[in-house]
Amino acid sequence: MAFNAAAAAGALGRALRSGAAAPPLLRPPKVNPLSASCRLSGGNQQQREVAKSCDGPGEAANRCPPADKKRTKEAPGAPGVRGERRRSFTSAVPADTKSYMWARYNDTKRLVHELIPPGACNLLNPSTIYANNEVCLAEYPEGIRKYDYIPNFTVRGLHYDIQKGLLMKIDAFHYIQSGTVYRGLKPLPDEEVLQLYGGTFHIPLQQDSGFYGKGPKVKQFMDIFSIPEMTLLAVANDYFITNDIEYDPVHLFKDVSEAIGMVHLKGYMYKWIMEDLDKFIQRGEETYAVLQRLVSHGKKLFLITNSPFGFVDKGMTHMVGKNWRDFFDVIIVHADKPHFFTDCVKPFRQLDSNGDLRWEKISSLDKGHIYKQGNLFDFLRLTGWRGAKVLYFGDHLYSDLADLMLRHGWRTAAIVPELEQETNVVSTHRYSVNLTWLQALTGLMERLQRFQDSESKMIFLEWQKEREELRVMMKNLFNPQFGSIFRTCHNPTYFSRRLCRFSDIYMTSVSCLLNYDPSYTFYPRRTPLQHEAPLWMDQLCTGCLKIPHLEEMSHIR
Repeated sequence: MAFNAAAAAGALGRALRSGAAAPPLLRPPKVNPLSASCRLSGGNQQQREVAKSCDGPGEAANRCPPADKKRTKEAPGAPGVRGERRRSFTSAVPADTKSYMWARYNDTKRLVHELIPPGACNLLNPSTIYANNEVCLAEYPEGIRKYDYIPNFTVRGLHYDIQKGLLMKIDAFHYIQSGTVYRGLKPLPDEEVLQLYGGTFHIPLQQDSGFYGKGPKVKQFMDIFSIPEMTLLAVANDYFITNDIEYDPVHLFKDVSEAIGMVHLKGYMYKWIMEDLDKFIQRGEETYAVLQRLVSHGKKLFLITNSPFGFVDKGMTHMVGKNWRDFFDVIIVHADKPHFFTDCVKPFRQLDSNGDLRWEKISSLDKGHIYKQGNLFDFLRLTGWRGAKVLYFGDHLYSDLADLMLRHGWRTAAIVPELEQETNVVSTHRYSVNLTWLQALTGLMERLQRFQDSESKMIFLEWQKEREELRVMMKNLFNPQFGSIFRTCHNPTYFSRRLCRFSDIYMTSVSCLLNYDPSYTFYPRRTPLQHEAPLWMDQLCTGCLKIPHLEEMSHIR
């Protein structure tokens, strides 16, 4: 039988309220006799007489004799009768008062044990979700479960219009890329997009995502975990639209965000991964080689992660080996990034070998120990690792790299796994030919505009159509819905702009360091500005192809 503690407490309270009132223990002024009365329901008068008193509170409860429960009969239909007992009051508690209180004690204790059966607390489930506010999971239709997960539907760095329920790709200048606006799983025509945004593809700065990618109306999805979140939003929107169900996109966004957050905060993700490490985490032979190489060249390594130690320990043991902690001079878990980089109050805590918190104040960060929480200001003070002497690796541009580069002057390295696919596509012959022809065709269109006759205008329209087809085809080589995470046709994406701003170098994985000597210096390549393009023959495809009329086109751009 299920046990309800709240109901038991309520029943106990009602039982106490319906019983005889305890006689007051304080003497009223100038009154020696003490009277106690009890009003009984049902028209019966109950008088309790105790044969002998208890020895006191220190004695066992069973030594207190139970009260006599005899009842006096009265005439049928008689109203409730008030019975009175008078006791003398002295400086010492009278024997009958003590007996009365111990009788009440025994009755109450017996009632508590009857209301709470043995083993009742074992009925509590540690996996239960407890609600502070009303949240009904059943409000979302079961039909959403029937959708298959589409792993390549979205790409990282997209923006989501919270109020309109639209997923889109925005370039570095806050313009929406044509053909990349999706409501649910279907693209919106450009005409409808223009109508929704007041005749323009531009997203105003005040509506766009803020410094950390979270604006009042638009959010940018930046990390790897956001890919399934975007897909879930698209699927849920699609279900409501397809089934003609009225809904508010703001509520949908809030509910999905809270559900995704619950997976992290409740530790479900860590639990599922640790149950099947081989499925979710690759063996890290190359990671081990990188760490070994850096340490052998005298580099100091540290780890700052938001994950709990149990998860980090199992994951790193799976990847690198059980002695993984020997590589790092400082290990910090539950760091709460990005607040770790801006907070200057939260102290470091040390964990013991079992992962439990210790209580002493942290005056140094020592190798071989595990630390929790803390802040960057104490980290800098205790380690002395400052400025450009530090190279910090992270996969989240906002949470990992932004504050370190802009506020603290660290060198930063961004881990971008999608770079592998990008370079594979760019390296294909098909892409190279189409890109070269696109650039050449653009140059021809620029020159053709010098002629204003009707035939030239017809040719221009044909070339313009072919150019647009080339742009769409090249976009689809990366992702049919949203294209490359680095480009919106000719302009860099908003993601690419943040990548260049917050990272000094970027790579597919840390294992790329194996291709370079630890003393290697990376030099950025100079790329032409728009007014410099005619001087860069390798950038101007018409020049590379030795197309005629190059001298006539030199004034262009």
